[in-house]
Amino acid sequence: MRRISRRAALTLAAGTVGAPIAGPAVAAQEPLATPRRSMLVRAHLITAVTPRDNWRVVAVAIRTTGRIDLRGGTIPPSAFQVTATVGGTRAPRTVTRVYPNIAPDVADRGRPGEYLIVELDQADANARASNADPFQLDRAYDIRQVADIATPRGDIVLAASPLAVRNDDVINPVVDDFTAGSFTDSAGFRLAFRSFHPGNSGRYPLVITLHGGGEVADNNMIQLTGNRVAVTFAKPERQRKHPAFVLSPQIPLPRPMEGPDGTDWTDARVQAATVELIDTFVASYPVDTSRIYLVGLSSGGRGIFSLLSKYPGKFAAAMPTAGWGEVSAMDKITGVPLWADHSVDDPVVPYREGRFGKPGTWTLMNALESAGAKVTRGEWANNLPKAQFEARSRTLLAQARAAGSHVLFTSYSAGTTPVNPHLSWAQTYENDVVIDWLFAQARR
Repeated sequence: MRRISRRAALTLAAGTVGAPIAGPAVAAQEPLATPRRSMLVRAHLITAVTPRDNWRVVAVAIRTTGRIDLRGGTIPPSAFQVTATVGGTRAPRTVTRVYPNIAPDVADRGRPGEYLIVELDQADANARASNADPFQLDRAYDIRQVADIATPRGDIVLAASPLAVRNDDVINPVVDDFTAGSFTDSAGFRLAFRSFHPGNSGRYPLVITLHGGGEVADNNMIQLTGNRVAVTFAKPERQRKHPAFVLSPQIPLPRPMEGPDGTDWTDARVQAATVELIDTFVASYPVDTSRIYLVGLSSGGRGIFSLLSKYPGKFAAAMPTAGWGEVSAMDKITGVPLWADHSVDDPVVPYREGRFGKPGTWTLMNALESAGAKVTRGEWANNLPKAQFEARSRTLLAQARAAGSHVLFTSYSAGTTPVNPHLSWAQTYENDVVIDWLFAQARR
């Protein structure tokens, strides 16, 4: 009997083995030699940071002992059963697609190869990969093949088995490309961070991401996976167009904030350590110092308004989303290019009133205007298809350029921000028009 790798965790599963599953019938032909049957030997979970549903387990990649070539056939989702045990709860996952591939990657179209990709429904109640901390997902999923997989001719390529294979590890595309690090400032305050480094030599911009209050933690992970911000700047297609360093610090527990304005990034210790981390990173790597950008959401947006007012000459541009701040600080940042956005019906950080006695984005934009900045405003639905969303952004940018304005403000109409009106950033960092604008800014 062929030995199975010790690293493949096999668990005995109850049930019967189904009949062969084949593609459409084909005309009778001379039989070919029966292909060598493959076996399942190792499984990897595949996760994704989604724009609206946070971090999810979206697929399982199963390595087999040989190349899977269905000769034009397909694999029905019913051929596999997947069960997840997360947080002590065991429940099934919904299989949506199965196909072979040459690598452990989700693809629009598979290719004959040694991997089977089993895609899972992201809407499953147990699809999440984390809450405040990442879930323990190693060896958390059992995958069982319950029906033979055959070619349209009827040749069995992969036989069903009563044994389930359990995942050994987890593949986190893009997230795994970030380096984990920590920094202790001159006062002894420690910040964990993740950083992404472009593959080629040369000087590159630096994008600093400031997470929201929900990502304050000690895991040095959730600032990447809690919301789709940092990963959008590191994804391959974005790096091909706009290669850049990405620096994502994480505020530690217990929350160091002091006073009634519980805003994390404005805590004196956090802010001093963040600025010192940025300066140290810039001194250590080939960063284009004329193109250092701040992006952030919710309390990260609050941090942006605070940092810009204290260090107006350090940053080339910023994108604060669903933030709040101080009216008295706006006259210090009139020269900084900004593209801010906020949902009109945000219940967490109200659009006008803001939070903790500090006003929201709408009021801050009015204060910027009063201080002498030209603010170009637009409002549209936050659930528009990507092409329409970007078309509206492109029109707003054209208006700003015609007016000689470097401050843009997008408001999202009430009832149009999916999931929760506070999550106004769902499309912000997927918006190529806004990102192209950001990378076009340079400090002079």
